[in-house]
This record gives sequence, structure tokens and C-alpha cells, in this order.
Amino acid sequence: MPTASNPTADVKADDLAARAAYLAERIRYHQYRYYMLDDPEISDQAFDALFNELRTLEAEHPELRTPDSPTQRVGGVIAERFEKTRHPTPMLSLANAFSPGELYAWRERIQRLLSEEERMRLAYVVEPKFDGLTVVLHYTDGRFTLGATRGDGEYGETITANLRTVRVLPLQIPADPASDLSAPTRLVVRGEAYVDKADFERFNQKQMAAGERAYANPRNFAAGSLRQLDSSITATRPLKLWVYQALIVEGAPQPASHWEALAYLRTLGLPVCQDMRRFTDAEFDQLAAYVEAFGERRHNLPYEVDGLVIKVDSLFMQEELGFTGKDPRWALAYKYAGEEAVTTLLDIVVNVGRTGAVTPNAVLEPVPVSGVIVKSATLHNEDYIRDLDIRIGDKVVIKRAGEVIPKVLHPLPDLRTGSERVWTMPAACPVCGAPLVRPEGEAATYCVNNACPAQLVRAVEYFVGREAMDIAGFGIKQAELFVELGFIHDLADIYQLPWEQIRKLDGYGDKRVEKLQAAVEASKTRPIHRLLTALGIRFVGAVVAETITQHYHSLLELARATPEQLSAIEGIGPKIAASIHEYFSVPTNLALIDKFARLGVRVAEESPSAPVGAQPLAGLTFVVTGALPTFSRDEAHAFIKAHGGKVAGSVSSKTSYVVAGEAAGSKLDKARQLGVPVIDEAALRALAQ
Repeated sequence: MPTASNPTADVKADDLAARAAYLAERIRYHQYRYYMLDDPEISDQAFDALFNELRTLEAEHPELRTPDSPTQRVGGVIAERFEKTRHPTPMLSLANAFSPGELYAWRERIQRLLSEEERMRLAYVVEPKFDGLTVVLHYTDGRFTLGATRGDGEYGETITANLRTVRVLPLQIPADPASDLSAPTRLVVRGEAYVDKADFERFNQKQMAAGERAYANPRNFAAGSLRQLDSSITATRPLKLWVYQALIVEGAPQPASHWEALAYLRTLGLPVCQDMRRFTDAEFDQLAAYVEAFGERRHNLPYEVDGLVIKVDSLFMQEELGFTGKDPRWALAYKYAGEEAVTTLLDIVVNVGRTGAVTPNAVLEPVPVSGVIVKSATLHNEDYIRDLDIRIGDKVVIKRAGEVIPKVLHPLPDLRTGSERVWTMPAACPVCGAPLVRPEGEAATYCVNNACPAQLVRAVEYFVGREAMDIAGFGIKQAELFVELGFIHDLADIYQLPWEQIRKLDGYGDKRVEKLQAAVEASKTRPIHRLLTALGIRFVGAVVAETITQHYHSLLELARATPEQLSAIEGIGPKIAASIHEYFSVPTNLALIDKFARLGVRVAEESPSAPVGAQPLAGLTFVVTGALPTFSRDEAHAFIKAHGGKVAGSVSSKTSYVVAGEAAGSKLDKARQLGVPVIDEAALRALAQ
């Protein structure tokens, strides 16, 4: 009989294999409904139960683990180098068009090469030109067996292990096990790996907050993520995929057109973008209008595109039209003017942020991009400039998409004249003259002078912000003015502003000053996690501050904590612990806390009066991610704590539940990898009853 320590000890091998196959099939089915259809049939808890059973079964019987098992999404394969794969058909590039006139000229060239009867049947498919990394995917008897980059068009790099970690990529087709469709014996498709804009920005913000290197754009991020030698790193990246061309279909009816092929790939469960259109030749004017309108709409898409691709729909006509040089005659890339521009990098200047982080920015010769005159752009950090060999005086390519801050993508070394200058990070802060320091292992450089005026203005702006002390009517303009006038020398001076002098300033009448003074006074009674957040300690945001103040009810008590004691708190890692300890090791920072206390600002809380064990969520730790139906993030945190639970900012094996809403990101993925139960808002409310 099976035992508690080994529940499968006496189960027959055939039964175990059948059970593993059944679990894998059901998991793939529910993943298909979740990732492809956005229409899950079962709860997250039920899915986790299936997944955890399969993972346990494979751990006890490794011979049951297959390369396409759903448990293999976490990666872990480390490649010494990437082998080369020869593509079954050349991965060709496309000719470009930049205006409606060039689009119509392309159509006329096609018509001249086709017969009258063919022209009557001529149609086109218009699809986004995804800005990611081109990949080629191979399926054999329905199993994903090989994945490669485009490479030079003839040979690509084999990245099969990394592609297996991309969750929207089915490892077995049809992805819907309930489908009556049989898998082709051989299928080779072309697609594009990419990262959503929002996921990219979130990832970069986390990187910069941790003092690590940021990526220049989503395309570089996707490419870098898929070319990791360790596939477990790839598994942590929010990669997605679109499939947009069937290269080889064997053992299944052959589609007659590109449109039919896309529909077929979609029925197999492959991720095919819905934002594609088909037009007959008689509708070409409508096609041109669609292309023009898409130029504005593309900025609202969740993913990056750098144009549209227009293809002749008939596969027979594609073959008949053939190629000219390296470009197919039957396809055209339509690109929009102004997305990227070339200009001169006049200088590189550095800005000092509230944490002291010194960020280089490009001073550019003004250039129009997407209807806006761009004069400056971000350069991220010192490593970014060095790695791309960007020099002052270079001709550089810049990009602006929608409202995103312009970025310098890369220099144009072929246009150098010899007068360009290599830039290095200055040794001293440009604002206060204090030494600049780059901590070991970090990409960011810092001004270490806490009294630096540039830091002080930003620090005051952050301190009074909504997530911190929430002082209404106090913003960046007040911060700049009061620091410039010498009213504020440190954060505590906010609570001893010379109100009578402020009344004499232009624009500061009695009513305005009374409201501002009342808002400052009201902030004195904020909970201490607000004050801890407002101090601007590196890596300590609102969630981390709340977590810490559940254990330390006084900032003076917190100041005495060791890094080891802080690291023992659920959700507090070594970096956060070291940063907090470092902050309170500085005498001027301790003096600042004392000054807050003398000025009447709350720096300690009373210990909770109610016994924690009497509350329904006592002893449980929650992580909240995504948009919940009725709770805001702060309201969810408050609800959990009001019922005795704890809130953490990151998911670990000690997390009791992850509460997930719409657009949940990497925390949801981490929960599933660790087997942490995932619940929705309704389930959270039920737990608290």
C-alpha cells in the first residue's frame, strides 16, 4: 500500500505513467484556456492542485518527466554555447515602404506579374510588424522539439530550452486536448518573441531600484532574455509570443492561403494575433486607409510594433511572384516616419535623483520625432553608454513611442569624423561637489551627500507625496521654492516652516497658507509606516515599510535592528535589510528621527491591543498583485491587516496566499512556480469570515 512518506510506493509503473500523462493533459488544457482563450474553467487553487501533484509525481519518479511536461516551464538548462540550426527555408527580410504612394506602386508591380484571372482573385493580409526577436519553431508529431533565432536568415541559434519557458508557447499541439483536430506530423512556423510595454517598464523600474542594469527597449530585452545561457533566468522574464507564418505543414491538409494558414495555426492553439485584416484587391483603398489609421492606433497597443506587413494572401501567387534579390515580391513592410530619428549627441549631463542616484542624459541637437521636437533623451547608466560605445559628438539613433521618454538606441560609428569624445562619469556631484560612489555589483552611481540640494528637493517631493506623508497642496514647486529660500535644510524642517514669511510670498495668500499648514499638521499623526516610506530609504517602498512596521513599532527600535534580524522577516531580503541598517547607521539620519519626534511627528505606534491569534487571518502572509474587482491595493492591504494577516511585497515559499486580480504579472508566475496557492478577492473575503 502507498505510505504517507511515499504515496506511490506500491502503485504500478503503468498506472503512474498513465496518471502523469493524464495530469499533463489536463494541465495543458487549462493552460490553453487561461493563456490562449482568457477563459479559465477552474479556480487557481484547483489548477495548483493538479500542477503540484504532477510535480510531486515527477520528483519521485524522474523517468516520468518529459521535455514537454508543464512542470518544465521554470527552465534550469544551462547551455555552454548555442548550437547552430539550419532553417528549412530562408528567413528573408522585407522591402520597405514609407508612404501611400510607395504602397500603391508595390501593388502595381504585383499586378503586372499576374494574369488577369489571378488579379481578379488577388487579396492581401495586413498584420502588425512586431518589434521583438524573430524565432522559428519546430513541432514533430505535435510536440515542440526545436526553437531557433532568425540568425543570418540561413542559420539561427538553437534556443529550445529557453523557448520552453515562454508560457504562451504550447509544448504540445493541439493545445486544447479536447480538440478533434489531429496534430500535423511536422510543423515549422515563424513568429516573434516580445515583451509587453507595461511588463518592460515594470521590469526596468525594478532593475533600476535594485541598482542593476536597465534595458534600452523591449526588443533588446526580449532578445537578451531568450539568449540567456541559463534557461531559469529566461523563465523569470515576462516573455510572450506571436506566430505569424506557417513555413512547413506535413501530415495535414495544406492551406491554400496565408489567411487560412493563420486560422489553422490558431485552431492548433498557437498564439496568433487577432489584430490582422484581410482585404481584396478591390478594397485596396480601404487597405491604404487602414494602414494610415493604424499609424496613430499603434501607440495604444500593449506591445511594440514598428509598422505593418502587407502580404499577398494566396500561397500559390506568393510562389509565382517569387523574390527579387533577398526580398519576396509578395510582401512589403510599411514603416511610419518619425518613430526613429538620427541626430547629433551634443553633450551628456547627469541628473541627481532623490536617492542620490546619478543618471546620465543626452543633450541632443533638436529633431522632430512623432510630431514632437526632442532635445534630450535617457542614457540609463554608465554601463549602457560604455557597452554601446556612445560618444559625445556621435550621430545617434533615437526613438520615441507614444508618451514614452525618448531613448538613445545606438550610435552610428560609420559616421564618425574623429572629433567625437569618450564620456566618463564625473568623480564629483555636479550639484554639491561631493564624491560620487558606485557600489560594487551595481550599475548605478550615487552622490553620498545627504544634504545635496538636488537630492533634498526630490526627497521633499517624495516625502510629501500620496504614498508617503500625503501632504495635500505640497508638491514639487513648493519643494523647489522652500529649499531655494533656505526654509528647508532637511526633511524635518517641513514641520517648522516659517509660515509668516511664506504668507509674504507671491501667490501665498492667507487661505492657501492655512490649508497648507493644516495639511502639514495633519500629517504628523500618520502611521509610522508612512514616515518610514517617506524617508526614501533605498528599496523601502510602501509595502516593505508596512511589512517592517508590523514587527518594529518604533523607528528608534528599528534603528537598533541588525541585518540578520531584518532578513528574518518574511518578504525582507538581504539587500533591503542591508539598506535599512546602512541608513540608520548614519548619525545625521538618527538625528533626523529624533528631530521628527521633537516636532511632534509620530515615530512610534502603540502595540496592537487585540490578540492576533483571535483574528481569522492570523499567522497568514499575503501578497497582492494585479487589479482587484473592488479593492484598491491599499484597501486590500488594510483589509488583510485588519483581520490579523500580514502583507509582503514579494512571493516566497513562506507566502500563504497570493491574491491575484487582472493583469497580474511576475508575482503570479512566481507563485505558480513555488506552488503557493493563488486566490481571488472573493476567496480572500471568504477566508476572513
